[in-house]
Amino acid sequence: MPGHDDDGPRRAAPRTTPRSAALGSMIGTTIEWYDFYLYATATALVFKPLFFPNVSSTAGTLAAFGTYAVGFGARPLGAVISGHLGDRVGRKAVLVGALLLMGIATTAIGVLPTYAQAGILAPALLVVLRLLQGLAVGAEWGGAALLSVEHATPGRRGLFGSFTQLGSSAGMLLATGVFYLVRTIAGDAFLSWAWRLPFLLSLVLVVVGLVIRLRLTDAPVFARLKASGETARLPVVEVLRTQPRNVVLTTGLRLSQIALFVLLTTYSLTYLQTTFGRDSAVGLVAVMVASAIGLVSTPLWGYLSDRFGRRPPYLFGSLAGIVALVLFFLAADSGSAVAVVLAIVFGVNVVHDAMYGPQAAWFGELFDTRVRYSGASLGYQIGAVLSGGFAPLIAAALLVAGDGRPWLIVAYFAGLAVLTFASAWFARETNSEGLA
Repeated sequence: MPGHDDDGPRRAAPRTTPRSAALGSMIGTTIEWYDFYLYATATALVFKPLFFPNVSSTAGTLAAFGTYAVGFGARPLGAVISGHLGDRVGRKAVLVGALLLMGIATTAIGVLPTYAQAGILAPALLVVLRLLQGLAVGAEWGGAALLSVEHATPGRRGLFGSFTQLGSSAGMLLATGVFYLVRTIAGDAFLSWAWRLPFLLSLVLVVVGLVIRLRLTDAPVFARLKASGETARLPVVEVLRTQPRNVVLTTGLRLSQIALFVLLTTYSLTYLQTTFGRDSAVGLVAVMVASAIGLVSTPLWGYLSDRFGRRPPYLFGSLAGIVALVLFFLAADSGSAVAVVLAIVFGVNVVHDAMYGPQAAWFGELFDTRVRYSGASLGYQIGAVLSGGFAPLIAAALLVAGDGRPWLIVAYFAGLAVLTFASAWFARETNSEGLA
């Protein structure tokens, strides 16, 4: 019969709406960041005694944060590979692969032997799995951000793009929440075996994420480009040749944003142990509170960037970050748990989220569709390596250089803040533009 074939009537693929694209990006990114932040939390609380036991306390901390930095180092390579595939094959296909890779690597960490069981092989395997995590997260953000931004209607890209950013808060909340729960229930058994449970949970979450992601489709703006055969042959090369300024600016826009987040949510867990003791949970509680509030503050800043522009929130956040970091160290040294929570909430939700909320939309809008995945991913991930990946390691070294006082850390961060402010000042305002 006309309109039918041997298998019955053809059905058009379900259309992905702006809302479903944003929700799908958020859920998938939440799982990715759960896995990535799980490692960050374990770095501060678990890996030093289990994988680097035969060194001094300071050297163990530096070694643990060194493995943390390795994941950031792999992110630009993940951005290059995913940018090429994402700009040629499609955003959805790359996102499915990234989620699988992250889930496999994180689950494998949960079954790793410790140094006591396997010697030097244990930290070596830990580094390899952290590299795989870095490749996966390097591929994740660009695709998830573009899936939201490219599906969004004009005038709402800041809001819908911020749902990708929500994955960071939700993933951090989930990771710290699970770690806190397991640590509290397991008690003395936490370091012997219970620390593995949050990593093994990743396998279940990845299955959920795959079910959701497989239902999404690429946005019409990319589908039309692909159907016309006009995709870039070497998108990474093309974006570096035709739009290097935007790659440099997006890299600069990341510097103080990611450094502030990492210092307040990862390095803080180690620093607070000097004041509150190794068994104190004040750092985890503060991060959980900030992560929960981030589910509201992040889209709020994205919405405000639709109303007033991408640049104003960024200029505020870049400079206010210096104040936020000073307040954290003063609160930590005061010994007041309430002051610590308030300082971290201010630094993360008021200051950091002012930059993070508009980020997906601004980065996506700065690049053309042909090279958007490559350009946005490169700036995002190179900035993450130059700043976020090494921030805990640099902070730990600067604390030693400063005889236990944190003001060299503040000075280091202030330099990053100036670079981010300058990048925001010179970047093109895009909130009223269409996607080319």
